[in-house]
Amino acid sequence: MTTQNCIFQDEMNSPIGPLTILATDKGVCHIHFGSFDKSTASLNARLKKLGLKGEYVSCNDTLTEVKKQLNEYFNGERKYFDVAIDLHGTAFQQKVWNALMKIEYGETSSYKAVAEMIGSPKAVRAIGGANNQNPLPIIIPCHRVIGSNGNMVGYGGGLDKKEHLLMLEGSLAKLSS
Repeated sequence: MTTQNCIFQDEMNSPIGPLTILATDKGVCHIHFGSFDKSTASLNARLKKLGLKGEYVSCNDTLTEVKKQLNEYFNGERKYFDVAIDLHGTAFQQKVWNALMKIEYGETSSYKAVAEMIGSPKAVRAIGGANNQNPLPIIIPCHRVIGSNGNMVGYGGGLDKKEHLLMLEGSLAKLSS
């Protein structure tokens, strides 16, 4: 279990609603759909599950770069993120999340393809579970994973957000055609 003295916290507005961003000294550890004030209880539960503890410290400076890069992404000016991240999850989850980061901007993949990518072709449901637990949506592009039939399925932030992100990246048009 990891012990932290503080969890840096800040918010930003985005085209898909408010985002709460959390970071440790090592890097961004969680992006949450929603405002901090309305999400504190669920954030506390999530951080506890990840083994992170500490006091929240509102910190604009520490999170300036990730907010800048997210804004660039939403403005269509950025396709890749290069901020320090601090991932907490099981070895399997981290393997899945690393695979997700290989799905190119504007492309989609299926749960089955991700399972094959990590060498666990029968772990399709487990891929879905790891996708659902992704602590850094958008940066780790779990929104790019769709059903084998090409349909949009499941997204922790809601299918409306997934649709918006895929439309932004131009991959929604590919799915429709």
